[in-house]
Amino acid sequence: MNNDSSSRIVTRLRDWISGVAPGSRLPSTRSLVAEYQASPVTVQKALQTLTAQGLIESRPGVGTFVRAVRTARPADYGWQTAALGSPRAPLRPASAAMRYAANDVIALHSGYPDRELLPERLVRAALTRAARSDAALSRPPAAGLPELQTWFAQELGASTPAGVTPPTASDVIVLPGSQSGLSSIFTALVGRGQPLLLESPTYWGAILAAAQAGVRVIPVPSGPDGPDPDELSRAFEETGARMFYAQPNYANPTGTQWSPGRGEQVLAILRQNGAFLVEDDWAHDFGITTSPSPVAAHDDSGHVVYLRSLTKSVSPAIRVAAVIARGPARERILADRAAESMYVSGILQAAALDVVTQPGWHTHLRSLRHQLQSRRDLLVTSLREHAPQAHIAQIPKGGLNLWVRLPDGTDVESLTRDCESAGVTIAAGSEWFPAEPAGPYIRLNYTGPNPAAFPEGARIIGDLIERNSVQ
Repeated sequence: MNNDSSSRIVTRLRDWISGVAPGSRLPSTRSLVAEYQASPVTVQKALQTLTAQGLIESRPGVGTFVRAVRTARPADYGWQTAALGSPRAPLRPASAAMRYAANDVIALHSGYPDRELLPERLVRAALTRAARSDAALSRPPAAGLPELQTWFAQELGASTPAGVTPPTASDVIVLPGSQSGLSSIFTALVGRGQPLLLESPTYWGAILAAAQAGVRVIPVPSGPDGPDPDELSRAFEETGARMFYAQPNYANPTGTQWSPGRGEQVLAILRQNGAFLVEDDWAHDFGITTSPSPVAAHDDSGHVVYLRSLTKSVSPAIRVAAVIARGPARERILADRAAESMYVSGILQAAALDVVTQPGWHTHLRSLRHQLQSRRDLLVTSLREHAPQAHIAQIPKGGLNLWVRLPDGTDVESLTRDCESAGVTIAAGSEWFPAEPAGPYIRLNYTGPNPAAFPEGARIIGDLIERNSVQ
């Protein structure tokens, strides 16, 4: 009843407002109560509705008035063109991996695992404890909480063989996510205009960070066993580069894990050329049929700058990672981080440390391994049954993604749009190439929500590949 009365008052007042001048004063609430034979509460509700619609405004102690209609005029930002000049690097659109998808969409595009694959109970408990600790009110050291530095160093040290000096806590810099670490590394250790070797294909975020740092990107092709040592050596010699970025374990997007011995071959090339390897161990916690073997564990002379992230495996809300670097390289990275962000939130560091030091963390990782395998195998089986034109060159031994080669001549961008229109989101492979794509590829994430929909998603992809090839 009141709702009906309120709506009736709103309609009548809107008609009245349309016929008066801006700034006209509305009758008092008492007058409106008498006019419409309604309660004061109903009248106030109607006035609140009109206020929310921007038609009236209340001036305390004065009354309620019809708002003046402000005519929108186009904003002129032309002056910024002269002030900013040309961008130093091409402005790249946000990656498909960062897009949100509606709940009714079959999401195969994301770069993050679904919530059900995260240690939710551990994370919530850790954040509660961190909020009650001194970390909630104190400033942590610029390089990170000493206890968290120690954990990162000990984890890598556990993989270090006899005869190699393991890293120490003082070699560790805690970061607000590994992406910021890439920016600092490329800026501080490579420098604008200098060459940087990148695996191709490779992580789109590394390509973006390199572009923003203004470095000159040199692609190095990488296959099922990793980069070809002869090609890598030739690239160093021809370009004079002093840094190579790679993901030796479960590379994004291909899922490749370097073959045994490839790390030692790459280390020998680095030593010969006096160069660095930036080892991005983003998927350290996502092994399926193998475990990660960091190249950094075999180097104690500072050639490897090691990045280890917890963001994807703990929680995307806890953006905590670390870089382990030795010698002057560490000091340069730390100086850049201090200029960029000063320090990482103590609460997030304390929560991350709490999660990974709980007994339940290793229980979670064992369960996660099985869940990843079942999801990966379901998507592979679904594609082979419903989209036989999609070629999977290798089944990844870990990570989150399948790297899928499409038939020659496939218009990947058109296929991506058609899939989205049909309720399936996929990521075009072109994002992962530092130069021209080596062929038509898509990347499919098997850790998104609702894996039961994988067969239907594969069927839609297969139908649209067929339709695309016919066109």
